[in-house]
Amino acid sequence: MSTRLACVAFDTDQPRFVADFWAALLGWAVTLDRPDEVDVAAPDPDGLDIALAFLPAARAKSGKNRMHLDLASRSIDHQRIQVDRALALGAHPVDIGQGAVPWVVLADPEGNEFCVLEPREEYVDTGAVAAIVVDTRDPVRLAEFWSAASGWPVTHHNARVAGLRSATGLGSWLEFVRTPDHRSGRTRLHLDLTLYPADDQPAEVARLRAAGATPREPIAADPRAADYLALADPENNELRLRRLARDWSTT
Repeated sequence: MSTRLACVAFDTDQPRFVADFWAALLGWAVTLDRPDEVDVAAPDPDGLDIALAFLPAARAKSGKNRMHLDLASRSIDHQRIQVDRALALGAHPVDIGQGAVPWVVLADPEGNEFCVLEPREEYVDTGAVAAIVVDTRDPVRLAEFWSAASGWPVTHHNARVAGLRSATGLGSWLEFVRTPDHRSGRTRLHLDLTLYPADDQPAEVARLRAAGATPREPIAADPRAADYLALADPENNELRLRRLARDWSTT
């Protein structure tokens, strides 16, 4: 395994504006501020969380995102405080057909859904982000692919949900949930991978493709297109492999 999860990337109309919302909500900090990318990351000692990256993209949101963040809470009172804080920062409630559930479904200022969870034992040590959740037709198959891509072991799985977590036992979960209305195609949230500096880049691309990744065309007019390789996972969810050089082969 030579790649690692780098970030959850949001395609946004106003990257700094949305980044500021998430930084304030999570208690994280802006660690990179450029016209083509704004990053938000957890402060030490919670630095093992993967970052959030906010990228400029003229892509209208269409329907529910296939990926979202679940936020942790320590108690029912803390959950209520988290919800109130999110609303004060510019979030709004959304109905995605969740019905009567103990968690609260909200959307950020650009409409990206997220959940503020009730207290759950499995998330007591995750930090602010309990889980990165991906809708899927086949939780086990997609978990196996992302385990190969990230190096995170599959820790639990059944017909409804499969979960990965870093072998360190720290940071957020990556969870795949069977979703009846699963949709394919481009979405506003995706996962980015990055290579370690000494990696054999073409060999790593070949390994990802053998695991089930397929090549994609970069988004038209994306100013960062030369800096990443556009791929898709086995369910056609976009992923980007951030380049360390620009002269590698994808074959």
